[in-house]
Amino acid sequence: MKFIKRTQLKERPSDLQFGKHFTDYMFMMKYHDGGWDYENACIKPYEPFVLDPSTSVFHYGQAVFEGLKAYRNEKGEVRLFRPMDNMNRMNESCWRLCIPQFDAKFVHDALVELVKTEKDWIPTAPGTSLYIRPFVIATDEALGVHSSRNYIMAIILSPVGAYYAHGFDPVRLYVEEHYKRACKGGTGHHKVAGNYAASILAADEAEKRGYDQTLWLDAAENKYMEEVGSMNIFFVINGKVVTPMLGGSILPGITRKSTIALLKARGYDVEERLVSVDEVVSAAENGTLNEIFGTGTAAVVSPVGGFGYKGKDYTVGDGKLGKITKYVYDELTGIQTGVKPDEFGWVEEII
Repeated sequence: MKFIKRTQLKERPSDLQFGKHFTDYMFMMKYHDGGWDYENACIKPYEPFVLDPSTSVFHYGQAVFEGLKAYRNEKGEVRLFRPMDNMNRMNESCWRLCIPQFDAKFVHDALVELVKTEKDWIPTAPGTSLYIRPFVIATDEALGVHSSRNYIMAIILSPVGAYYAHGFDPVRLYVEEHYKRACKGGTGHHKVAGNYAASILAADEAEKRGYDQTLWLDAAENKYMEEVGSMNIFFVINGKVVTPMLGGSILPGITRKSTIALLKARGYDVEERLVSVDEVVSAAENGTLNEIFGTGTAAVVSPVGGFGYKGKDYTVGDGKLGKITKYVYDELTGIQTGVKPDEFGWVEEII
């Protein structure tokens, strides 16, 4: 793998907004002539792409991505959380969009080298991290609905501040009845750019109604809870932790998987099954809906204080941060940063 140095480095930003600032270097690799060009893959200065107006990704949407974080703790350790899971999931997303799969270990190692190169960009204040965005786009310079013969893979890095800049406050969700994010047999099970484009209209309308995010229902029957725009969802009903089961339309979140494993290891009763909106509404009405929380890379864990459905608002528990929600957040962030022991082998310490 090659390394190209830049002559002038950027100034470090003081205001760490999510996805607003990017580091000095990026990783880039191309696919052409029937294979990924590992020999000429490189870490190079962060710079714009120059793409022809006919470039395939603009017209037919062959694009996948991932998201993970690097953490630096008080000891100076730089830690990644389950990075090979992200590599493997991106390969699955590539398969679904007919993008050639790649050597996951090679890209993992390139990611590690990139983070090491940019270690000084990793913030150290509580709750901060270096966000890592790998992605692949189709780059054929021609129109036509077919899989591309050329691709670019890149990894860019962005230092981010604490997700909860104003405190660990519960969010409000809007249960979307009309629009659909994904269906079984579609691309909802994969981290495909088009899934997020399909969610924007509903998210905007939810925000106009005074809610923070959209909670999606299934496309077939419009009755089962699926996931939130940027998170998987968990319900605590009468003391039992319940989350919608994977079935082809829900993203298999890495934080979701970690949460389930953590809670089961700690003796909690956890179920993966169909969860109807009527069940959740009934639990909210009879007082057995103790907590709701979302899980995802950006927030790790996000408490939910209430939701709206069919023109009515429902409060979750007492509307405040729940005990299990806080426990999961404290445990996962503790493992990620090294405050708590990693009994599961999830963390990769790279420096």
